[in-house]
Amino acid sequence: MEAVTNSAAPSREELLGRLSAHGQQHLLAFWDSLAEHERQSLAAELCQIDFALMEQLCQQRDSAGEEVRKLADRAASPPSFRLGHGGEGIAPQGAVRRGIEALRDGQIGAVLVAGGQGTRLGFDHPKGMFPIGPVSNKTLFQIHVEKIIATSRRYGVPVPLYLMTSPATHDETVAFFARHQRFGLPDGDLRVFCQAAMPAVDAESGRILLDRPGHIALSPDGHGGTLAALNRSGALGHARDRGIRDFFYFQVDNPLVDVCGPEFLGYHLLCGAEMTTQVVRKQDPLEKVGNVVQVDGRLWVIEYSDLPEEAARRRAADGSLAIWAGSIGVHAFDLGFLERMARSAGGLPFHRARKKVPFVDPTGRRIEPSTPNAIKFERFIFDLMPSAARAIVVEVDPARHFAPLKNGPGEKKDTAATVRAQMTHLHTEWLRRAGAEVAEGAAVEISPLVALDAEELAGKIRAGARIAEPTYFG
Repeated sequence: MEAVTNSAAPSREELLGRLSAHGQQHLLAFWDSLAEHERQSLAAELCQIDFALMEQLCQQRDSAGEEVRKLADRAASPPSFRLGHGGEGIAPQGAVRRGIEALRDGQIGAVLVAGGQGTRLGFDHPKGMFPIGPVSNKTLFQIHVEKIIATSRRYGVPVPLYLMTSPATHDETVAFFARHQRFGLPDGDLRVFCQAAMPAVDAESGRILLDRPGHIALSPDGHGGTLAALNRSGALGHARDRGIRDFFYFQVDNPLVDVCGPEFLGYHLLCGAEMTTQVVRKQDPLEKVGNVVQVDGRLWVIEYSDLPEEAARRRAADGSLAIWAGSIGVHAFDLGFLERMARSAGGLPFHRARKKVPFVDPTGRRIEPSTPNAIKFERFIFDLMPSAARAIVVEVDPARHFAPLKNGPGEKKDTAATVRAQMTHLHTEWLRRAGAEVAEGAAVEISPLVALDAEELAGKIRAGARIAEPTYFG
């Protein structure tokens, strides 16, 4: 969505003229029954919609599948580094040194994508506010911010955090950070900006849906909206002025992410990559992650919802998955690359997904569909990959780096219970490596402000210490 500036709110007649040109006049069906503030709100939403773009997207909505199938047919495994093992003649120690050098020089900024709500978790707030600490009950936001603060302290230089919200989460997120004094992050090191939203359309007719009589059914434009939002908000220029050269990019739902990990950043920098992506080795061919592949010497990501099943199940000669590299939403970006792509015509493409979207029918009755009825449009940040002069892949151990919080109670994986168990397992491993004795089943949690890794913890734990009760090291 792009804002249309106007000195005064348009009249009903003006709005009707715009809508009629694109067959969307039904959006004013309840105008006469709306209160004045509801009319103003609806008018503002309508003025932000690029109806020509929506019309184009609806007409092209079936073309993407064929392109993806062509890519999948030619897809090969991507060459990759492996965290802790290196690759291409680069040893892990050398990568760590280069990453530390960039951090100490103040060249690294962090981008945290936090536009999602906790609806699937049964949590009616921004997902970043979900209390996930297995002992402390700290929120995802606090854990991530403490990692930023700890990194800044370790390397003696501020690491600015650029936090992206969505229209649905922005105000509550801003208020939450203000209420908690940004969890100790200096005011000048936090910049919050909001991504755009896109209307949902009826899958059959292409008509934009109303969520309520005076409100359009909107959803965030995807994590790929980060690029436009960074540029539109002035964050790219702000980073450039601060001397930032590269961004560490991550998503809010993964509390195990190694924020600004120097080895990962080192591979990115030593290879001169414009984009670097963390992946895990897929255990299930239909796993719900983006699939990193190589096609004609360039890296691409095919979203799980776009990958044909026969391609997903394809096996290599040794029996392993041919398409094995699952993106976990952690990247490094060269700032100049993002600036160049932000200036490019058209920007990132939109992907289409069939979803169940509640709407009001012509009588004003709210309908809760039982099957997918609508098309949502969103952009994916990994679509930047084939445009990079060089892109590389770094494989990480999911047990140490990937615990996404996606599902509510009752599901088998990616729930609050499984995430907390994974956090406890990792921190138990750290403690035992430091010489502590941890009883089986004892919940433990280590604040990032105490230690960012097992090596840092080793000097802070008494050898032989016994832990038998839930314990928080903070």
